[in-house]
Amino acid sequence: MKINSRRRFIKSTILAISSILAIDMFWFERYIIDWNYFDVSKPNTEAKIKVVQLSDLHIQSIKSFHKSIASKINEMKPDLVCFTGDALDDNNNLSVLNLFLELLDPSIKKYAILGNWEYWGNVNISELNKIYKSHNCELLINKTSNFTKNKRTINVIGIDDFVGGKANLQASTSSLNTKNDALILNHCPQYFETIQTKENTLNANLVLSGHTHGGQITFLGIVPFKPQGSGQFLKGLYGDKLKMYVSKGIGTSILPIRFGSRSEVAVFDI
Repeated sequence: MKINSRRRFIKSTILAISSILAIDMFWFERYIIDWNYFDVSKPNTEAKIKVVQLSDLHIQSIKSFHKSIASKINEMKPDLVCFTGDALDDNNNLSVLNLFLELLDPSIKKYAILGNWEYWGNVNISELNKIYKSHNCELLINKTSNFTKNKRTINVIGIDDFVGGKANLQASTSSLNTKNDALILNHCPQYFETIQTKENTLNANLVLSGHTHGGQITFLGIVPFKPQGSGQFLKGLYGDKLKMYVSKGIGTSILPIRFGSRSEVAVFDI
């Protein structure tokens, strides 16, 4: 009797733990978004610019958490929303991305770059560009744009994907006004090592990257897999004078689970 009771206890314990882990991996870490805020502005900056980073959406359908994200962004009224690649990984999901963009306040200026999955998923870049344009969003592929707030202008530099595309810092900054501060959008964090070699000429505050999903599945700090293009970087802030933030992103890739790497939206004052 005692042995049977022990077996039942062990089985029920294993079942309970498995259920908790499943809820965490398939639901909590995917859909309960972690909002992180950072002030990386230079000392005495008067006209701070608030930037929301959305990375690695890998969007396939509109779920309630997408609506919650859009609602919170609209309430926050940031100056910029920046999509740092892998918004989608299949050309068939262009219409879904369009639906998500429709949820965002059209008056908010937006910028986007490409990730490796826009290339690997054979996304029609021309159609993607049209969709972004219709929602007050500029797609920057090795290109610089300017954003002005209260007479302060910053350069927004968008670099093509390092793995799937043709990242080219020189082409991205060919029209750069070095008197302005700069925000750099760069999907694969490994390319940060190249950006750092030119940091003294860029006058940049921050590089926004994604790609890694924070490992997506981690065990006690151990990361079994990081995608090509991650380099030595995983998540969070890196760098000294020029900082890079690697977002864990929102969506998932390959496996629809997260463990030890909760989905996030990052917000910055620059």
